[in-house]
Amino acid sequence: MLKSVIDIFRVRREERWGVLAACMVFVALNALNVVRYWSAFSVDGMSFRKFIKGWHLSGFDPITYAVISDWQIGYNIYRHPLLPYFMWPLSMLNKGLKALTGMDCAILITAALLVFCATYAFLFLWRIKKDVVGLARGEAYTLTVLTFGMAYVMLATMVPDHFVMSMFCLTLTLWLCGEKLKRGSAMNMWQTIGMFLLTAGISLNNGLKVFLAALVTRRWRFFRPLYLLLAVLLPAALVWGSARWSYKEFVWPKETASMERAKKKRAQQEDRLTRAAWLAEQTAWAGKDSTAILERQQQLRDSVKKKQEERRERRKRLSAAYKHSGKPMAQGEFLRWTDMTTSRWDAVVESIFGEGVMLHEDYLLGDVLVNRPVFVRYHNWGNYIVEAVLFTLFLLGIWCGRRRHFLWTAMSFFLMDMLLHLGLGFGINELFIMSAHYLFVVPIAMAYLVASLSARWRKRLTYLVGIIAAYLWIWNVALTVEYLFY
Repeated sequence: MLKSVIDIFRVRREERWGVLAACMVFVALNALNVVRYWSAFSVDGMSFRKFIKGWHLSGFDPITYAVISDWQIGYNIYRHPLLPYFMWPLSMLNKGLKALTGMDCAILITAALLVFCATYAFLFLWRIKKDVVGLARGEAYTLTVLTFGMAYVMLATMVPDHFVMSMFCLTLTLWLCGEKLKRGSAMNMWQTIGMFLLTAGISLNNGLKVFLAALVTRRWRFFRPLYLLLAVLLPAALVWGSARWSYKEFVWPKETASMERAKKKRAQQEDRLTRAAWLAEQTAWAGKDSTAILERQQQLRDSVKKKQEERRERRKRLSAAYKHSGKPMAQGEFLRWTDMTTSRWDAVVESIFGEGVMLHEDYLLGDVLVNRPVFVRYHNWGNYIVEAVLFTLFLLGIWCGRRRHFLWTAMSFFLMDMLLHLGLGFGINELFIMSAHYLFVVPIAMAYLVASLSARWRKRLTYLVGIIAAYLWIWNVALTVEYLFY
C-alpha cells in the first residue's frame, strides 16, 4: 500500500521539467503574497484580528494563517470537518520555528503547502490529458497551463484558503479514476476511504465526488453491502460525527461566550442611554411618587431598547452582505444559505466564465461582502469574445467525448457544483471564488476535442489555446500585481 502511494507522487523522468517549471511559477505567485504581507504578519504575537483587517484579496479568507499560527478550529467546522486537524502538524512546526527564530512563520508554511498542492494538481491534470485522454505532451501542457491561467484557479494557488487543497484532492481522485478505467479495474475499499476522508475532510460537499468516482469504476460492485457499509456509510458517519463533536467541544463554548459578551455589552449600552434620558427628564419628574418614576424609567428603557434594535436592523439591511444576498428557500440551519432570486444567467456569464476566468478591472479583487457588486461587467468586448471561445470549445469537447465514461465522471464533478451553486444558490453571490473546485473540468473536456481532430487541426487548435492561455496569464497576473502593490 505504501509503495502504491509513493508511486502516485513519484515524478517520472518525462514529467520533471514540466513539474519544475510549474513549481517555480507557483513559488513566484506565493512570493507576491508573502512579500506583500510579510511585515504585517511575521512578528511573533501579532493579533490575527488585527491582521485580518488588513488582508483583503477578493472574498478569500486568511483563516489558515490563524490556524497554523496558533492552532484553533478556525474554519466553519461543518463545511471543513477535518481541515483544522490536518493543519495541526503544521501548527506544531510553526510553534517550533517560533521558538527558534522568534518569528511567526505561518505565512511561509502556508505558502509551502499551497505550492505543494498546486504543483501536484498541475501534474495530475497533465497526466489526465496525456495518459487518460491520450494527448501529446505539448498539447497536454498547453491545456494544463490554460487551467492555471484562469483567474480564480491561479489565485487559489497563492491565497491562504482551502481551495487549492480541494483541487489537489479532486484532481488526484479524477486521475486515479481515469487510470482505473483505462486498466479496467476499480477503486478498492481503502482507496475510497482514504480519498473520501481527505477530500471531505477539507470540504464536505466534495467528498461526494469521491463516491461518484468509485461508482464509475466499480459499477454494480459499488452497491455490495460490505463495501457500502465500510467504504461509504461508515466514513461519512465518522466525518459528520467528527464535525458535530468538534462543534460541541470547541466552537459552541466560544460562540456562547461571545453571545453572552455581546448581550452584556448591549445591556450596558442600553442602561447608559436610559440613565442619560432619565437625567434629562429628572427635573420635570421631581416630586412625583415612586411608582410613577419607576414606570417612566421602564418606559425609557423599553424605548431605548426598541431604538437600538431598529438601529441594528437598519445597519444589517444596509450591509453589503445583506444587500448582495438573494431570498433564501427557507430559514433553516442550512437552507438559509440558499438563494432563489440572484440571476443565474449573469452568474454564468459574469462569474463562472467571466470573473472566474478573467479578472474584472472595476472593483478589482473586491469582496462582495464588503465593497463589490455581485456582478461586474467588462469594458472591452474582447473579454467576452475570449469567454465565448472557451465556452464553445468546452461544449464541443463535451460532444466529442460524449461516449467516454471518464469525461462524464469529470462532468459529474462539474454538474454537482452547478446544482449546488446555480440550482440551490449556495454561494452564488461570489460563485467565482469556488472556481478551483470545477473550472479544471473545462480544459479536460476541451482535451477530447483536441484528441478527435486530425493532426493539422490539432496543431491549430493547440496554438489557439496557447494564445488564450498566454492572454489569461498576462491579464490576470498584471491585475493581481496592480492590486497588491499599486
